[in-house]
Amino acid sequence: MAFDEQLAGRIRRHFRGRSDVEEKKMFGGLCFMLSNHMCCGIVKDTLMARVGPDNYEQCLAKRHASEMDFTGKAMRGMIYVSPEGLASDTDLDRWLGVCTAFVESLPPKTPQSRR
Repeated sequence: MAFDEQLAGRIRRHFRGRSDVEEKKMFGGLCFMLSNHMCCGIVKDTLMARVGPDNYEQCLAKRHASEMDFTGKAMRGMIYVSPEGLASDTDLDRWLGVCTAFVESLPPKTPQSRR
């Protein structure tokens, strides 16, 4: 699985100090779970952002954002942000803030047992 290690490091720094963050390899890249909910991830050099259905259109209208069509069909509530949209830590923090706010609005979720 190839993903941008520098971007992963920047995301780790953003979440530093939180005990509810877990990393999982999925979607051919790296996913960051927050309180057992998928929050964001990296596919190659692109941020996969879980912005939620209510923020979807507004976030999709921003520069460097596009539909997440990993399965061939757009997934409402999930977007891709190209590397150009993550140039500064302020840009990245803004996107991660949207993801975090959405995930923190969800009901608690217990970890799934491994089969």
